[in-house]
Amino acid sequence: MIGKTAIDVRGDRFAEDIQGGFCMRKTECLAMILAGGQGSRLGALTKKIAKPAVPFGGKYRIIDFPLSNCANSGIDKVGVLTQYRPLELHNYLASGSAWDLDKKEGGVFILPPYAREKGADWYRGTADAIYQNLNFIDLADPEYVLILSGDHIYTMDYSWMLDAHKANKAEATIGVIEVPWEEAPRFGIMNTDKTGRIEAFEEKPAKPKSNLASMGIYIFNKDFLKKYLEEDAKDETSSHDFGKNIIPKMLADKARLYSYAFDGYWKDVGTIESLWQANMDLLQDQPPFELNGDWKIYSSNPSMPPHYVGPDAKVKCSMISEGSMVLGDVENSVIFPGVRIGKGAKVRNSVIMPSTVVRENAVVDYAIVAQNCEISEGAKVAGEKGAITVIADGETVVAAAAGSKQAG
Repeated sequence: MIGKTAIDVRGDRFAEDIQGGFCMRKTECLAMILAGGQGSRLGALTKKIAKPAVPFGGKYRIIDFPLSNCANSGIDKVGVLTQYRPLELHNYLASGSAWDLDKKEGGVFILPPYAREKGADWYRGTADAIYQNLNFIDLADPEYVLILSGDHIYTMDYSWMLDAHKANKAEATIGVIEVPWEEAPRFGIMNTDKTGRIEAFEEKPAKPKSNLASMGIYIFNKDFLKKYLEEDAKDETSSHDFGKNIIPKMLADKARLYSYAFDGYWKDVGTIESLWQANMDLLQDQPPFELNGDWKIYSSNPSMPPHYVGPDAKVKCSMISEGSMVLGDVENSVIFPGVRIGKGAKVRNSVIMPSTVVRENAVVDYAIVAQNCEISEGAKVAGEKGAITVIADGETVVAAAAGSKQAG
């Protein structure tokens, strides 16, 4: 049943539903989450799963953040655009009930690449992904379309951004955040006037004129967006990307584009180092945001018993999740559900993902160990800050024989 189950829904399917009497309730703001990226910079962590499905923060996945932000902002109709290795992500989303998005006339809608008579056309860029789902957008018939990335860690009330969009009588509003000037050349940079109206956009400028970086969060008036997507789809020279093509074209046409400044915690976890650092940020005495505060981050996880810390174990400055067992030493680390850490084992400065076993006297330091791994007795996995070691999903690391090299 649509709205109760996060299933593959396309324009043709919707046409059949309308003929059968189904009609989607009109919504003010429809959210579209871009969740199809391969996440190649995350290397071994995304060999089997899409980047938004990567575990984070003890019991969450990256996509929990935009989904929770939508639910907390009062946006109850969300399209999730998937592509690369989507099975685990589809299974995780299920009905959307974990985020209170299983509404009768709303819900989570999974939108894989459009299947045509000659086969499926993979999304060719961020703009093309939205273009291929214009039938879905038309059926929802929103006044505004909120476009989000599925691979950022942050908490944000999108309703405030929508209020600013309306107040400015904007045609498009782009979320921006101040970054250190020395880092600005890594981002798409917005140059604005005193009112926040965007005058120019520069993609990774060598000499930036501003330090306002695009967060990859957009609000568009629906008809305005549709016009530019349809024009871009006809341009064979286009990369079909919002940052490279759509936004520059809108600015060239003198459209009313405004920035919305965000001053909270925001982390693009597209690299091993940034993902590791975002997990470590949660271990601070005063974390940059609370996962269970007033702005709760929801997740879809089975209920598990409390974690167990053995009498001889030592735990310092760490996050230990339910269903895990610690018999060794854990310091400055994030331990996910179902993890087992044996006697004499030492885990430091690391992220140990679900159902991984660290056997007796093993050592893990400055590492991210994916789910379902085994670090054998006496084995050593060692990286260093700035060079985090990664163990891929399901791998086994054995103790090195004399003279041989272990993981690190």
